[in-house]
Amino acid sequence: MQVFVRDNDINAALRVLKKKMQREGTFREMKRRRSYEKPSERRAREKAEAVRRTRKALRKRMEREGY
Repeated sequence: MQVFVRDNDINAALRVLKKKMQREGTFREMKRRRSYEKPSERRAREKAEAVRRTRKALRKRMEREGY
């Protein structure tokens, strides 16, 4: 990942870097790797994430179609 510093404005570059890391899911990944996650917990988390993604997609589709 690369962020360019323009006009020695480090604060703006840090904001851009944090936003990029947030979009990529780097923070979530680091938080997950801090401690061991049992395989059963991993499956439950992944299933919950899938349900959340599906509901969000359904909500967006309904909104787009005007329901």
